[in-house]
Amino acid sequence: MNQTGDLILDRGSDADAAERLDREGYLLLRGAVPADWIAPLRAAFETGFRPSDGWPAPRGADWRHAVVDVDPTVQTVCRLPAMLAAAHRILGQPFFLAHVEGREPRRDGGQQALHRDGPDPRLAETVSALVFLDPFGPENGATRIAPGAHRIGSLGLSDAEAEAIAVTTAGEAGDILLFDANLLHGGTLNRSGAARRTLLVTYAILSLRDAYLSTRELRLATAGLDEVFFGD
Repeated sequence: MNQTGDLILDRGSDADAAERLDREGYLLLRGAVPADWIAPLRAAFETGFRPSDGWPAPRGADWRHAVVDVDPTVQTVCRLPAMLAAAHRILGQPFFLAHVEGREPRRDGGQQALHRDGPDPRLAETVSALVFLDPFGPENGATRIAPGAHRIGSLGLSDAEAEAIAVTTAGEAGDILLFDANLLHGGTLNRSGAARRTLLVTYAILSLRDAYLSTRELRLATAGLDEVFFGD
């Protein structure tokens, strides 16, 4: 068992950040990962890379995927106080680190429709976070998001309406995009072919633990799921 940390951000007050997270459904945490962690995280990604046909269920060939869940630096990143506090703000109840893996869109790959990751769009059950290991922007497949499209009222948004409010993120290695898994989001095309490695982190409420345990072999996951995080 563990306690989440305080919401620590690089700008603005905690109250402003919490209100923004509630309203927009995401936070972009600038420089959240210490600079001297980036090289070990990139090494973990490259060591854990598996080709698309090297997974129990083949992955899309336009992405690179990596097994990173037992790397100690990766595990430390997943426990950064700002990430845990923001996850608890969204979920509002005890939760666990459900999964973490590496992902990177290949050149001319990565385009996704706007979508939700949550298993039930009416409930806040999971939180997603992208830990960027390389600079990211519209030229190398950065994620776009539709601010506010995590709320129940947004379920009726048409594709055109969602695209009209979507914005493409941009930043540097060490930034983290954390969002309610019900927020509409999607990858963009990696036109330049420049590296855009990320760690995709998932936090989930405790009632989903058995579901994640049942899919461990498909995800090549071996990290334990016993640690529980609580709010302050």
